[in-house]
Amino acid sequence: MSIMTLLPFIVLIGAMFLMTRSAKKKQQAAQQMREEMQPGTGVRTIGGMFATVKEIHEETVLLEVAPGVHAIYAKNAIGAVLADEEYNRILDGADPITGEDGPVVPDDVSSLTGAEATEKGDKAGKIDLGKAEAGDDAEPAADKAEGDKADKADKADKADKAEKAEKVDKAAEADEATAEGGDAKDGKKAGGADAK
Repeated sequence: MSIMTLLPFIVLIGAMFLMTRSAKKKQQAAQQMREEMQPGTGVRTIGGMFATVKEIHEETVLLEVAPGVHAIYAKNAIGAVLADEEYNRILDGADPITGEDGPVVPDDVSSLTGAEATEKGDKAGKIDLGKAEAGDDAEPAADKAEGDKADKADKADKADKAEKAEKVDKAAEADEATAEGGDAKDGKKAGGADAK
């Protein structure tokens, strides 16, 4: 056998070896993390529940899921051992951003809109909906829009009627052609019978 025939098999075996090796490393890291658990540390289970470790046994762990509420879990059910700061932040619901660097959220809307916007609104005395001030001669925008819609609808109706009329004309022409073709076929049949 040549090396070229064996090459795909060698590549496949190498890929399988690398995949199993990385999976074993992940399992070892998870096992080491579970071995480092101590009573009093915060953990997250694979189901997403946060709890405090109370007792550690050979295959199980006693977790306090709420004050005075204890549950026994398998060690394999521990998804992550959390640092004390992170666990306290999650339990207390504290904001991870501390100090003056965080975003400032105002208590009322006035600081968001600014003084200029409120003065403009107060001066107008009413809400500006984008209508331009025009004299009595100007056609209201709503009436103009309704007129435009009616014109478009009329144009669409006329176009539909024209298309329908064109289809009817084509159908009539096709019927006439079929009728003429039928006469020609009848003539051929008759001629064929005369020829015999």
